[in-house]
Amino acid sequence: MKKNELKEGINISKEIILVTGGAGFIGSHLVERLLKEGYKVICLDNFNDYYDTKLKEKNISNVLDNPNFELIRGDILDTKLLHHIFKGEGLRTLDSGPSTIVHLAAMAGVRASIVSPDLYVDVDVKGTLNLLDMAQMYEIKQFIFASSSSVYGINKKVPFREDDPIQLQISPYAAAKKSAELFCMTYNHLYNIPITILRLFTIYGPRQRPDMAIRKFTGLALKDKHITMFGDGTSKRDYTYVSDCIDGFMSSLKNPMDFEIFNIGSGKTIQLKELIELIGRATGKEIKIEHLDNQVGDVPITFSDITKARKLLGYEPEVSIEKGVRTFVEWYKNEYKERS
Repeated sequence: MKKNELKEGINISKEIILVTGGAGFIGSHLVERLLKEGYKVICLDNFNDYYDTKLKEKNISNVLDNPNFELIRGDILDTKLLHHIFKGEGLRTLDSGPSTIVHLAAMAGVRASIVSPDLYVDVDVKGTLNLLDMAQMYEIKQFIFASSSSVYGINKKVPFREDDPIQLQISPYAAAKKSAELFCMTYNHLYNIPITILRLFTIYGPRQRPDMAIRKFTGLALKDKHITMFGDGTSKRDYTYVSDCIDGFMSSLKNPMDFEIFNIGSGKTIQLKELIELIGRATGKEIKIEHLDNQVGDVPITFSDITKARKLLGYEPEVSIEKGVRTFVEWYKNEYKERS
């Protein structure tokens, strides 16, 4: 098969999929979708304390009793544990190791990476390398890596395309993600591991991390507290609703590639000040803003060109930012019993 040629879609419903970081925001949504569609799932998560671990426990609480689900509390830096998983040793509910890897586990947060860059090298780079080693040793059929729009850095050419030259990542988080991408390319070349890289553009929705803008702003607005706005509010982001993101992962699973990179975004942008206005309307609150200088490590714009994902994956985002924010606010009010 030629490099970059779309392989015939396969039925992997009987296969076991390892989802690293499966108790996190995106990972838990993916785990639920996989189980709903009949897949078997091993979730590997170390439940680190970047944010309240109780939130991660709640994320997966609804799937713990599913006979097709196996939770392993452990770290992608623990190679001994990884060997046990891929050999199918010590599993309680499933009878063998995984044949597909969906790798989402990572140290999150652009700003936090500036404070502790070494941690991002250890987890986001070395952890990815460990999983690539497992993929090579155990002849994994498919490896899907969750990268980030942050790898584009400061890029004057918009929207961002997968084949754009990207040479300046402006945070250790972004540099680590780009380094992990390079290792994926190398292992594909050396060992012919089928690899798909998904560059995710600001995913939001129910279960979103507490430090992310939409969740943070919603909570502050509902409590009549000031929202901190960095810069003049004209920075732009491509926000992607979580169900659209999961569609991208599912399409990638069902259409394995030799090696491809895809943008998973909405293909649209919104200014920060416009986003805050949307949250104000959805919460029914008058937004109070505290203005601060731009944050180090933040880029002025993210904007995905999703032409390639549309063509090769049939990816088509369905949730507008207006609908997505309304849906998120409804979830938040219900989740935290807030009343406007």
